[in-house]
Amino acid sequence: MSSSISLFAVVGSPHSVSSADGGVVHDRIADALRSGEDVELSFAGIEDVTSAFLNAAVGQLYGEFGEDLIRQHLKVVDAESDHLILLKRVVERAKEFFRDPEHYNAAVSGALNE
Repeated sequence: MSSSISLFAVVGSPHSVSSADGGVVHDRIADALRSGEDVELSFAGIEDVTSAFLNAAVGQLYGEFGEDLIRQHLKVVDAESDHLILLKRVVERAKEFFRDPEHYNAAVSGALNE
């Protein structure tokens, strides 16, 4: 069984920018993954996307699900190359954070205080 989630339909505009909207997308993806479904996340019609949105929508999944499960069951479609570049950056940061949150926070805090 599979689910298709259109960012445009969820957000209601071509601008996927708010973390609140990302949270709505996250909940839909997480529910589908918990149900054992494959998820197709469509960027069709999306012009703007921010890291705040993607972190809330996708990055947070790495705190709940294993990387292998996400890779096997979440497919991104209809995304432009700049969307994919930003998504990859968000995913890498999320994986690093959830691997060792205390170390990550200490490193970020140290960098900001320099």
